Amino acid sequence: MSESQAPEALNAPPPIKFDDSKVNATYANFCRVTGTPEELIIDFGLNPQPIGLPTSPITVTNRIVTNFFTAKRMLLALQTTIHRHEQAFGELEIDVQKRVKQ
Repeated sequence: MSESQAPEALNAPPPIKFDDSKVNATYANFCRVTGTPEELIIDFGLNPQPIGLPTSPITVTNRIVTNFFTAKRMLLALQTTIHRHEQAFGELEIDVQKRVKQ
């Protein structure tokens, strides 16, 4: 073992490799979460009228079906990412009415 490598580095798992060359990126400003005792269903779509009640149906364009273990890992990853963003740029206000200047 070389002196430059810490013992923890020798036990670290190898990095996960992935291929995102066929990814399909989609923008969503709407999310609906439903599920069963075994699965979580997350629908994403575009709400053309983000303030107030929509006057036309929201078109769901993407759906993720996952188990609760993966959903919890996703939740933790999202919480960490949002926390870092807010530390750098300030709190994200999710109440649209509080963000709209009157």
